[in-house]
Amino acid sequence: MKLQMHSIHFVADQKLINFIQKKSDKLDTYYDQIIDGEVFMRLDKNDKSENKIVEIKLNVPGKQFFAKSQNDSFEAAADDSIEALRRQIKKHKEKLVLAKQ
Repeated sequence: MKLQMHSIHFVADQKLINFIQKKSDKLDTYYDQIIDGEVFMRLDKNDKSENKIVEIKLNVPGKQFFAKSQNDSFEAAADDSIEALRRQIKKHKEKLVLAKQ
């Protein structure tokens, strides 16, 4: 799956980008019609430790999925966002199956 990575207020290292790409590629096992996506990694300017935000937007035919997560590391935030997208994709796929019956 083709993902565009955007890091806001910092420069993302290749290890983080590869981690998010690898995790996102697993979504193809749930739904093979994912066209592309965008990932926004943002550093929030607050004093809390949970200042790392990951937003993921996926495009599928006729629909768009979006998930946003805030955590103390980009890896944990990406995991949360990808898990939310996985649930959305499974729900969407179940609706498609029910509609065909």
